[in-house]
Amino acid sequence: LSTEAAINAIKRAGINPSEIGAVLCGSESHPYAVKPTGCTVAEVIGATPYTLAADLEFACKAGTEAVQMCIALVASGMIKYGLAIGADVAQSAPGDDLEYAAASGAAALIIGPLNSSSAASIEATVSYVTDTPDFWRRAEQPYPKHGGPFTGLSYFHHVTSAAEHLMSELGLKPSDFDYVIFHQPNGKFPLRAASQLGFTKEQVSKGLLVPYIGNTYSASSLLGLTAVLDEATPGQQILLVSYGSGAGSDAMYIIVQDGVDEKRDAAPKVWDYIKRKQYIDYACYAKWRRMIIGLETK
Repeated sequence: LSTEAAINAIKRAGINPSEIGAVLCGSESHPYAVKPTGCTVAEVIGATPYTLAADLEFACKAGTEAVQMCIALVASGMIKYGLAIGADVAQSAPGDDLEYAAASGAAALIIGPLNSSSAASIEATVSYVTDTPDFWRRAEQPYPKHGGPFTGLSYFHHVTSAAEHLMSELGLKPSDFDYVIFHQPNGKFPLRAASQLGFTKEQVSKGLLVPYIGNTYSASSLLGLTAVLDEATPGQQILLVSYGSGAGSDAMYIIVQDGVDEKRDAAPKVWDYIKRKQYIDYACYAKWRRMIIGLETK
């Protein structure tokens, strides 16, 4: 997932992979406990050997923290380009409420200096974190546990706090934005958060993917952003707000740039992937997710 998203990002950016100075992969389902995903992705795309590679975790906001770190590395002059990835194969215990929306996906962004070919500019970010035990998984446990309705309270508190602070700092209001994208654990939470903050359903709808693909955890908000960029026009303004249990939220103010039009068709769009699907039954799902002990997946 991470590798395919990274390849698409490079195609759209039109850069030499050897110029990528950092490959940061945010996820809570890395294939290995000890063996970085970032190294594998960097090798496949041709960014090795002189690059920084790291795996990040912060529940479902690991992807946006990868974006923030790449912004800092580029702004400091330490690297020319950074690759930020949010990817997950969502973990949920059989029969748990989480299983209804558990999904898999990845989104990748090339972060570099603003120029005439840029698709968008990230103008400002704000992070809001607290020690809130709403969702957790200890080492070697196969599935996470959560606090039920409490995790919803945590979601709304962190998402609205981060969004309100960013808008206050910038002197912006909900009507200034063309699109708003929230982390999407289910179909209700993003719409409720939007309503609480004063956004309309129309501002949310283009980036709301969970009714079609489910909750992709670390990829969720970034996939919403990529879906919006597939349709947005230069000058439009976007508010992106991620959420990660534990808990924290990153809010980003983004302006669509002139380069978005020429990059749009350089790789498959989000809805190209959504339409390319095959329905399976729960037995296949359980087998392929290795939920049946002793049954090898072929």
